[in-house]
Amino acid sequence: MAQRKAKAEDTADLPRPDVVEGAPHPAAAQGLFGQEAAERAFREAHAGGRLPHGWLLSGPAGVGKATLAYRIARAMIAGEDELDAPEHCPVAARIRAGSEPRLQVLRRGVNPRTGKLRTEIVVDDVRAVREFLHYTMPDGGWRVVIVDPADEMNRSSANALLKFLEEPPERTLLLLIAHGPGGLLPTIRSRCRRLDLRPLGPEALAAALEQAGAPVARDQAEALSALAGGSAGRAVRLLAADGLAIYADLVAAFRDGRLDRSVALELSALGPTQRERARLTADLALVLVARLARAAVAGAPGPEAAAGEHALMARVAGHGALWAETAARLTARTDHALSVNLDPGQVILDMILDIDAAFAALRAP
Repeated sequence: MAQRKAKAEDTADLPRPDVVEGAPHPAAAQGLFGQEAAERAFREAHAGGRLPHGWLLSGPAGVGKATLAYRIARAMIAGEDELDAPEHCPVAARIRAGSEPRLQVLRRGVNPRTGKLRTEIVVDDVRAVREFLHYTMPDGGWRVVIVDPADEMNRSSANALLKFLEEPPERTLLLLIAHGPGGLLPTIRSRCRRLDLRPLGPEALAAALEQAGAPVARDQAEALSALAGGSAGRAVRLLAADGLAIYADLVAAFRDGRLDRSVALELSALGPTQRERARLTADLALVLVARLARAAVAGAPGPEAAAGEHALMARVAGHGALWAETAARLTARTDHALSVNLDPGQVILDMILDIDAAFAALRAP
């Protein structure tokens, strides 16, 4: 009993760095939005009696991969075909409490020497999976291991987990969550059935945000879907940090293709303690340049993310190379500048001036 209690505390209490404050934990989410194709593919495999032991749930961060993993885990443990949990489901309640004995969640553990989370999943963390799989369930039901995320495994822990994928115990399901599956060992990818989860469109994103306690209007959902890359997690962060207003100011700074210096100075008026806002502003400036680069080649990508954005996009048409080069240069320089603790306001101002230089090149005879 003591061993099972320790396991429950390990899975319930360790923080997930990608979970936004105020949003429900993936294990507690009532619904999954915009990923019907992935859910259908799993149900069909289950109903067909050819259920692979290993599954790779891939896609951008914040689109519902962990939520789907917990939905699958609940259904398999409860012996049900449907992924939606019925009201008062005891398995769902135990999973939410971190006390379900048939579920093991593998993620970064705490370094006992520092008391802090490790930066990667190590072999010691995988040993908990080995102990879990050696534990015999009295009723012979399914056991589930969720690796969240598999991207954080180092080579040694990945090789240790590979053994379970190569010789899986009976009635055991391994669900690997990966934001960038290309970085996993090829042998791991080859032993898993892949489920690709897509970025959320405006309607699905709005539903996900409402579930997270952050309802938005239709026009906001469209802008957030574009700026957040269809990620509900990133959209919640943008809302919490006033990201829509920051992006609107960035677009306004270049209205008519000429720099409005008063707006530029407001955007860059950041003190040394405002690094998080500087990072968000820098990220959104890169989003603006990337959207301009795409528009220069393929035209405006759907609804505006801020008023006046389409007018800017019309100005850059046919100049894809210029904006692609600008995007690459800004990405490399900005990541370095913020990582070495340069003045955040100066970093943002330099970015804005660099974007203005690209517009000036368009005006040159």
